[in-house]
Amino acid sequence: MIFVTVGHQMPFDRLVMAVDAWAGRAGRADLFAQVGDAKYEPSHMEWVRSMSGQEFRDRVADAELVVAHAGTGTILTALELGTPILVMPRFAQLRETRNDHQIATARRFHELGKVSLAKDEQELSGVLDRLAEIRSGPRIPAEASAELIDVVRGFIFGLNQSI
Repeated sequence: MIFVTVGHQMPFDRLVMAVDAWAGRAGRADLFAQVGDAKYEPSHMEWVRSMSGQEFRDRVADAELVVAHAGTGTILTALELGTPILVMPRFAQLRETRNDHQIATARRFHELGKVSLAKDEQELSGVLDRLAEIRSGPRIPAEASAELIDVVRGFIFGLNQSI
């Protein structure tokens, strides 16, 4: 199953439409989408507008691939559960988000080898056509390491001035 998610804050019709069109062309019937407040209603995949946090985690855990916006929470959940993730960032100029933070997030996670990246609908379709090539990286822990917590604690309380 391929799980498509757009998060909770804003609709992302461009992503939903691109994946729905690909599913129709590819003859894939095993897609499930969380579409938020989208105006577009998919015709080639099952979908819901929202789901609970547990339902979301269960879908990510069961998926062969997550296709998503470049939301940090979604990316970290996929990495924690060991599910490959393909992200397409939202663009502020298209009024899909308030600023272009998702572009930087997607680029950096991609550079680290943690996510597959599609910059637009055409690239997304091409990456989905090569689905077998998408791999997950190593799983990440659900909690921050003790070392990271110590560094943050030191920064907050002024114990570590080297940061």
